[in-house]
Amino acid sequence: MNQLSDRINRLAESETLAMARKSRELKLLGHQVINLSIGEPDFFTPDPIKRAAREAIDGNETFYTPVNGNLDLRQAICGKLRRDNGLAYTAEQIVVSTGAKQSIANALLCLVNPGDEVIVPAPFWVSYREIIKMAEGKEVIIRAGIEQDYKIRPEQLEAAITPNTRAFIFSSPCNPSGSVYSYDELEGLAAVFAKHPEVTIVSDEIYELINFSGRHASLAQFADIHDRVVLINGVSKGFAMTGWRIGYMAARKDIAQACTKLQGQVTSGACSISQKAALAAMKTDPEEVRPMTEKFLERRNLLISLLKDIPGIYTNEPQGAFYLFPDIRAYFGSSDGNTTIGNAQDLCMYILNRVFVALVPGDAFGDPGCIRISYATSEELLTEAVERIKKALSALKPAGKT
Repeated sequence: MNQLSDRINRLAESETLAMARKSRELKLLGHQVINLSIGEPDFFTPDPIKRAAREAIDGNETFYTPVNGNLDLRQAICGKLRRDNGLAYTAEQIVVSTGAKQSIANALLCLVNPGDEVIVPAPFWVSYREIIKMAEGKEVIIRAGIEQDYKIRPEQLEAAITPNTRAFIFSSPCNPSGSVYSYDELEGLAAVFAKHPEVTIVSDEIYELINFSGRHASLAQFADIHDRVVLINGVSKGFAMTGWRIGYMAARKDIAQACTKLQGQVTSGACSISQKAALAAMKTDPEEVRPMTEKFLERRNLLISLLKDIPGIYTNEPQGAFYLFPDIRAYFGSSDGNTTIGNAQDLCMYILNRVFVALVPGDAFGDPGCIRISYATSEELLTEAVERIKKALSALKPAGKT
């Protein structure tokens, strides 16, 4: 007898976490798995940030924190937004959460009523869809393929907005495509939003510091829509702090207050020690972590060059994050005599089971013709992984051929 709620039964398991779990299972069986499915920097948290956490422990800062975050951290976030982005916020407009994922969930649960439409450009991060389900909203997908560098155009956005549209959510730099919207491209979208004051924009900027194209641009910098942008960010990607679990939002005061109310009934304030570490991160000059971004750029270039040797894999040249999102539809319908590839899920499982490289199918990101490859690992492992993938794919023959 199923006694679980309809709400939980509607949700899908995160495909990225599912592939990571399958990788661990194969490793336990003794296989040498290369996991390119997880979105986690393979760098250590910078020493000054770790030192700040140790000082907080030694200083006995181990008590409950304010629901919306420690005041000094919220003030430092305001300082960071002013310094790096030219954006003016007050501490009352900042809500610190247990990771950027919670910040996104807070925002959508506070903004969306049952039946409200939420526009999502595809490809999109896997959890957007499931959080919209939790909010009982209706996703409206705008598709932007590799021919558009996976970025939507203003006319597509205009066509998708209806009287039922309540919110819009996207990421730049983007997970999974790595695409980055330029200032001019965002200005075009902002002009559309300016005509639709009923739409709130959730701007996921967690990969801000992993940007190969120059200064990061945010929709929040356009005055006409600034008050309708919920800016999401955190420390996990840019400062290699995934396990510290600190994200934040910057939003209009009433939205921030609503999210604080919700968070107060779910988790309360984020970890006190992690907040002190995040405080140090907010005060860190972004140039201090530039070497990590430069290393990701080297890996991107290596991976693109290696994939060029494999027929049927087509990729763009992403300007941020640490993913490639190649189109692999050329392999649909092919077979090695035992396994037939019907979709991206089949291809990922075939590669995992045959040569023990974990990837993520594009279905989870709203584009079933692609796969996501994380290059947040060493050059040696990337080279070995592509050799394995090449070997596996070379065994696949088009339908009707042996």
